[in-house]
Amino acid sequence: MNTVHTKIPEVIQLDPQVFADDRGFFFEAYNHGKFAQETGIVANFVQDNHSYSKQNVLRGLHYQIQQPQGKLVRAVVGTIFDVVVDIRKSSTTFGKWVVYELSAENKRLLWIPPGFAHGFLVLSEIAEVLYKTTDYYAPQSDRTILWNDPDLAIDWPVSTPPILSAKDQAGKPLRTAEVFD
Repeated sequence: MNTVHTKIPEVIQLDPQVFADDRGFFFEAYNHGKFAQETGIVANFVQDNHSYSKQNVLRGLHYQIQQPQGKLVRAVVGTIFDVVVDIRKSSTTFGKWVVYELSAENKRLLWIPPGFAHGFLVLSEIAEVLYKTTDYYAPQSDRTILWNDPDLAIDWPVSTPPILSAKDQAGKPLRTAEVFD
């Protein structure tokens, strides 16, 4: 697995070794021992999540203030514009964000450690996203940062307003959001 550190070093792009032939393809999406050895990340994943979304759906920017979750994210159908925001006040990259295109075609995975907000926009007709988490979902500590916070100035590739849940519409700007120390 090829690892690429981003401009926020704790966020890591993972490109698996894909074996393809005339029958199709095979790759290990996750192998606990190899993941730790090849990435240096020691994570205990406790939950797998699967989302299905239509084109122009924007989910995020989500995080849990208690029971923060590390996430290993990949798109298994379609293409997403995946965004990660550093919301650790003590970090030199606080308020910075990175973007990756994850797709069924590129098979890329993205490691997002605890302490980051995460969201994505569906670019294809539909997308299915799988992600492993290092802690369980805790609705009482679920938080959302406003996707279009002008202070973050994320360059979302939207020409029309995205489709948002009520929760995402009610997100808070980073400057007033509850964040990590």
